[in-house]
Amino acid sequence: MCASKGSSNVSQLQRDIERWFGEAGKKPPGGQATGGVSRRRLMIVGVLVLLVAVAWVAKSVYTEWLWFGTLGYTSVYMKILLTRVGLFAVAAVVFAALFAGNIALASRLSPKGNADPTTQSVLPYLQRFNRAAVVAITLFLSLMFGVAAQANWELVLRFFNGQSFGVADPVFFKDVAFYVFSLPFLSLIRGWVLTAVIFSLLAAVAVYAIAYSSRGKRFDFARPVLTHGGVLIVAVALLAAMSYWLGIWDLVYSPRGAVFGAGYTDMHAQLPAQWILVGATLLLGVLIVLALIRRKVRWATYGLGLWVVLSIVVGQVVPGLMQRLQVQPNELQLETPYIEYNIEATREAFGLTMIEEQAFPAEPMPTVQEIQDNELTIRNIRLWDHRPMLDTYTQIQSIRTYYDFIDIDVDRYVIDSEYRQVMLAARELSKEKLPSEAQTWVNRTLQFTHGYGIAMSPVNEVRAEGGLPVLWIQDIPPTGIMDIERPQIYYGEKTDDYVIVGAQAQEFDYPMGDSNVYGSYEGAGGVPIGSILRRALYAWELSDFNVLISGQMTGDSKLLYHRDIIERAHHIAPFLSVDDDPYIVVLDGRLVWVLDCYTTSSRYPYSEPLEGGINYIRNSVKAVVDAYDGTVDFYVVDQEDPILQTYEAIFPDLFQPVEAMPEGLQEHLRYPLDMFSIQSAVYRSYHMRDARVFYNKEDLWAVPKEIYSGAEQPMEPYYVIMRLPGEEEEEFLLMLPYTPANKNNTIGWIAARCDGENYGRLLAYLFPKERLIYGPSQIENRIQQDTVITEQLALWARGGSRVIRGNLLVIPIGESNIYVEGVFLQADAGGLPELKRVIVAAGDEIAMERTLAESLSAVFGAGVGDGTTDLPPQTPDEPAEALPDDVRALVEQAQEHFTRAQEYLTQGNWAGYGEELAALEAVLEQLAGVTQ
Repeated sequence: MCASKGSSNVSQLQRDIERWFGEAGKKPPGGQATGGVSRRRLMIVGVLVLLVAVAWVAKSVYTEWLWFGTLGYTSVYMKILLTRVGLFAVAAVVFAALFAGNIALASRLSPKGNADPTTQSVLPYLQRFNRAAVVAITLFLSLMFGVAAQANWELVLRFFNGQSFGVADPVFFKDVAFYVFSLPFLSLIRGWVLTAVIFSLLAAVAVYAIAYSSRGKRFDFARPVLTHGGVLIVAVALLAAMSYWLGIWDLVYSPRGAVFGAGYTDMHAQLPAQWILVGATLLLGVLIVLALIRRKVRWATYGLGLWVVLSIVVGQVVPGLMQRLQVQPNELQLETPYIEYNIEATREAFGLTMIEEQAFPAEPMPTVQEIQDNELTIRNIRLWDHRPMLDTYTQIQSIRTYYDFIDIDVDRYVIDSEYRQVMLAARELSKEKLPSEAQTWVNRTLQFTHGYGIAMSPVNEVRAEGGLPVLWIQDIPPTGIMDIERPQIYYGEKTDDYVIVGAQAQEFDYPMGDSNVYGSYEGAGGVPIGSILRRALYAWELSDFNVLISGQMTGDSKLLYHRDIIERAHHIAPFLSVDDDPYIVVLDGRLVWVLDCYTTSSRYPYSEPLEGGINYIRNSVKAVVDAYDGTVDFYVVDQEDPILQTYEAIFPDLFQPVEAMPEGLQEHLRYPLDMFSIQSAVYRSYHMRDARVFYNKEDLWAVPKEIYSGAEQPMEPYYVIMRLPGEEEEEFLLMLPYTPANKNNTIGWIAARCDGENYGRLLAYLFPKERLIYGPSQIENRIQQDTVITEQLALWARGGSRVIRGNLLVIPIGESNIYVEGVFLQADAGGLPELKRVIVAAGDEIAMERTLAESLSAVFGAGVGDGTTDLPPQTPDEPAEALPDDVRALVEQAQEHFTRAQEYLTQGNWAGYGEELAALEAVLEQLAGVTQ
């Protein structure tokens, strides 16, 4: 019965296998075995899938090659492409050889002879399945390992082309280039090889397990089998030990101590632990091999136990106890040298060593003579806030609903031989705002292809009527103080789609009255798609069948894509980080965009990382994109950056020296906001260079607070034109004041110079600590406490207007500072923001008048601000408008009720206080009714 039962099991297993493989031994009516048909079908499907995949890759490669070629950067694309292809091929072949080789060796070393009766009848099917499975699995895994390797093309190129930093870390004395370029590459190789060896080991074990179990043998492995397994285990052990060895260098990124980087515990406990674990891992590998050869499992158990104990005790417990029991009670004493390492590395990595620190007297208020001596500074004080200005531009200069202003930029131009600060914005096309019936493919792709022109205004001038900005460039076509010959914007901040130019249908150029002006693209940019093959490829690439079938195409048609300027620059140079605030420049009648590009790293030893992990940054490159033809140029502005030097070695045709930049464009280079914000944030702590002061955070700084539109927010860096102390001429700067942490008085300010040879120089002006210098939030509080100002603001608010208090600017003048803030009115229903008042504060004086000139005169004396240009000065022919008698009477009543309310509040007379507030409210309601 037992034999019969075993025979039954074999028969059932055989039937199952036959069913799986489609070979039941019976032929269909056509006389052909179904298994052969199935295999051929599978083969045909597989070949088709492979062909589609190859075609898809070839299509993408070809279209990318075309796009890079139109920009002149074919060599950049080919270097990246060939590196990726090479890495994929090498990795796939190496893995296939390692994986399949170990399977083949395991098959050769597996026991031969008769199979167990239970599996003998089905063994041919299993062997056939094993061969097919091995091929399929090997191909699939080789593909995966190749894909994983090619994704690290940048890391590999950086390793083989890395340039020296010329700076060594303070504990292992290796050049920083080792940590930035070499260590990540070694970690990549170790991880890739370890994973490949583990997969190969698992595959070999599976082959041996199938071979031994199918023949009913005990797992009594022969010596060659054990040797094979032992070699793989030793390889795993070596690679695991390499992980601990590389971990030694990673100690410079340890977060355990008082600061980032290797601390006392890391160097006195964790470092020896790493070496011990290297030895323990190698010993474990040897013991496992010996256990296999000598068939003494307990040896492997002992080795594993020892490794686990050492990993926990030596690797974790001992360093933890040292940190808690020895270091923390004596942290300052033991960690002082490592704090000094951190301070020095962080300052170097973020470029803070370039900051020139100077004392600034910060006298209570400027003298009248200092105001007069700094007339150009006064004339360029920015009264307009960029947020109300954006609303104003949108309402008065959009011209049509399908145009938008995305961002307001601040720059400077020489106008009538005078250095002037301006605000400007590009007028870009918003296709989504076209009427729904106009949302056709022809309109979106062939006709509405570009924005048009810019708006520009001085930062400090206001029309006498209405409080709107004075426009130096306006309207469509653009008119004003500069000629713009190419106002079309095919490439911008909002151009995130593709368009086709050179079609039969002319493009919409700009509106004129009740009709439109049409034109055709004449630029050199774009990929020609006149041939049917290219149109077919791009129809596939863009998933847009209309590109292929549209009858509008001609032999001169071009496809413009990757038109978003940030994405465009990043697509060419994906290894650069691009600033998210590009700005537009008028250059020789054309519009060009300037983008700041950064080299960054998270691998600088001992440097304190930012929230995103970056702990090294340089603004080494300026990318310039032509708004009309999309030409992109990359100019090097920091030749001393080792990371950029590495990329120059990799891509010698990509970068140009800054001297090759047009001189007119060099005059518009700005120190980037993102870079300055990062440096100023790090400098708040890392201006302290004494380890004890730094550890105790004795002199920690903060960013001041300001009031914008009724809400408190941190001040943002701002551009100014001013004369630095000791300099003869005004210049364009980016600056930000500081306050002590948890205090509101000003402690100093930091500035980045932008003009000429001084570009990139950083200055820090430190105020005296022995006396009070008002900070921005204290000035804001004084504004809120000034009864004249608050009454006027309350009056406007009750009159149905939204009061917007703009940026509060701290403007150094001579040896002191003045504070300037614009006040804007906007109707609650969404009217135009209008600049109605200017607040000026200096020392204990504060004033709010119609113009900057009047406010300066109110603070410093009559006639002091006559040189400013925010409003045309009033003449005897244009007297100031007087308040009507009834309004004046109501204002006086409101002032009386407010004064009495304050007196009652001081006396604690809450009943009287409430009565006066009620009376004040009634008067204000009457006043609102009169002024409407």
